[in-house]
Amino acid sequence: AQPMGFQAQPMGYPGGFVPPVQNQPTMDGTIWMPIPPSIPNCPPGLEYLTQIDQVLVHQQLELLEIVTGFETSNKYELKNALGQRVYFAAEETDCLIRNCFGPSRPFTIRIVDNLGREVITLQRPLRCSSCCCPCCLQELEVQAPPGTTVGYVVQNWHACLPKFTIQDEKRMDILKIIGPCIVCRCCEDINFEVKSVDESCAVGRISKQWTGFVREAFTDSDNFGISFPMDLDVKMKAVMIGACFLIDFMFFEHSGNRRQRAGVW
Repeated sequence: AQPMGFQAQPMGYPGGFVPPVQNQPTMDGTIWMPIPPSIPNCPPGLEYLTQIDQVLVHQQLELLEIVTGFETSNKYELKNALGQRVYFAAEETDCLIRNCFGPSRPFTIRIVDNLGREVITLQRPLRCSSCCCPCCLQELEVQAPPGTTVGYVVQNWHACLPKFTIQDEKRMDILKIIGPCIVCRCCEDINFEVKSVDESCAVGRISKQWTGFVREAFTDSDNFGISFPMDLDVKMKAVMIGACFLIDFMFFEHSGNRRQRAGVW
């Protein structure tokens, strides 16, 4: 049985999403974060991010994908530190593209709040995933609200480290993200450090959380933690959420052979 809030063919919401009644738990016990008041000059729906310094990203298990290996659209719950659901995210891609391009696929991810409003849109174009092509590296555009670009996540070429730059809507560098040399590790979290532009000061972290042998081996359902300063611009918080999704697809989304990618590329 599907949990309340996810029905077969609703109208107007991504991934079959229907917003639950405000502050009412779903059948699985999940409670939504209360709606914050409107804030001047804050993109609608990002008011939630002014109240938190941590986001937990839980990818939902897809039974069809586990049993058949057939790649399905990813869906995620985004929660605060209290376990309250802040957003729900759903991938929007063509079935053929998902199964032909695998983790390298272009995608649109639509993120909705607890009123069912699409508040953040993530768009990843098809780009080369080889370190031999530094002129065509990965990039993600973040829009909040949809149609209004607030920033970009841009991969930086490096011989042995996964590195990214968080940029604002004017393509100005705001933050750097630096991952470990080897991103495939057993029994421990994998941390991507968020630093200042000159890389001298730690600002936050994006962590791939270890979920156990069975889940890691047989599914591509991943859990992440994103931490950032409470007073960070909400637009940059939204871009950091986008960076988390890009990192998930690049390094932790299983390919057809069900093996986690190892190394930087």
